[in-house]
Amino acid sequence: MFKDCRVFTTLPVSDPARARRFYAEKLGLRPTQPDGDYYECGEGTRFVISKMGAKPGGHTQMAFAVDDITSALRDLRSKGVVFEEYDYPTMKTVDGVFDAGDLKAAWFKDSEGNMIGVMQPLEGSVLAFAAASGAAR
Repeated sequence: MFKDCRVFTTLPVSDPARARRFYAEKLGLRPTQPDGDYYECGEGTRFVISKMGAKPGGHTQMAFAVDDITSALRDLRSKGVVFEEYDYPTMKTVDGVFDAGDLKAAWFKDSEGNMIGVMQPLEGSVLAFAAASGAAR
């Protein structure tokens, strides 16, 4: 499902084997080499997991652009992924999804506590135009 989405980032991990299992079992992603740290995704994008002393940030560290967020969340939930819920004056999720008008987004934590986003730019938005033109996704 996420293999063809554009992404590039480095994620801190404390247990690389546990992180590899999470990305394989929950997102269907495998490293480019057995027991490797690099993952290739859509349109030549990639991310790397790196064992380091840094702790995960409290912000979105990586986001996958999808065509259908409802379908993506249903698939991830079936694999045990739990989505964050927010209730702030400027951002409220409903069933894990924030609707910003031109974008729908949801967030979950990976096995290492990294915040991962799933976003669906809506038709007519600047993000949707950029995704369609290959400038962003």
